[in-house]
Amino acid sequence: MNREITQPQLAAPTRTFTVLLSPTRRGARLARLLATAHLGDWGVACESAAHIVAELAANATIHGRVVGRDFRLGLAVHGDALLRIEVSDTRGERLPPGPGATAVPAEDAEHGRGLLIVEALADRWGVVPGPFPRKTIWAEIDLVR
Repeated sequence: MNREITQPQLAAPTRTFTVLLSPTRRGARLARLLATAHLGDWGVACESAAHIVAELAANATIHGRVVGRDFRLGLAVHGDALLRIEVSDTRGERLPPGPGATAVPAEDAEHGRGLLIVEALADRWGVVPGPFPRKTIWAEIDLVR
């Protein structure tokens, strides 16, 4: 069976926001603030989205940082039913483990829980490699329960 045929097709987004941010702690913080502000303006109250953006943006600044290259935050709401969050960076050769494959860190570890948080809060998430040199980590939240 053809995978493209079996995947549900999303309607065109009704609202979108995209911004390039510096791969710094300040850029990661700004990503969360901008996401919260835009979702609030759109009437989408979703605290989980703010946490997901914070984790993915922090990962982009730590693991996806290339000097002189920004990371991209994208938000899209599809028909008031689905929120899609995308964070792209330019370290496409450093792919994180996919859904279900993220290792649980030791109890005393100071790092390594970001994708576990994303996995817990998102209804779906994944990794899309390319086009070179990029990769995109995406997460979706169903807005209608």
